[in-house]
Amino acid sequence: MTYMLVRNRVADFDTWKPIFDAQDEAAQAAGLRLVNLWRGVENANNVFFIFEVASIKRAKAFINDPESAKVGEASGVIDGECHFLEEISGC
Repeated sequence: MTYMLVRNRVADFDTWKPIFDAQDEAAQAAGLRLVNLWRGVENANNVFFIFEVASIKRAKAFINDPESAKVGEASGVIDGECHFLEEISGC
């Protein structure tokens, strides 16, 4: 199984979260299924989330789409990073 782990630093979690939630249908259309969402204990504006990925190609197209950048900007994303991971069995 392939996953996409994302860390975003946002200006305000309470502003960011409803906009993030509103993108669920678009993410699913890109083959992304949200597995979990966390926020920092010491800084609630550090958010971490992981998606199950059906297609890395489609996921990259989604996150590199200029519309995604506009949504990120509107939601208050200051910076972030994205990592594609694969599950290792037997741990």
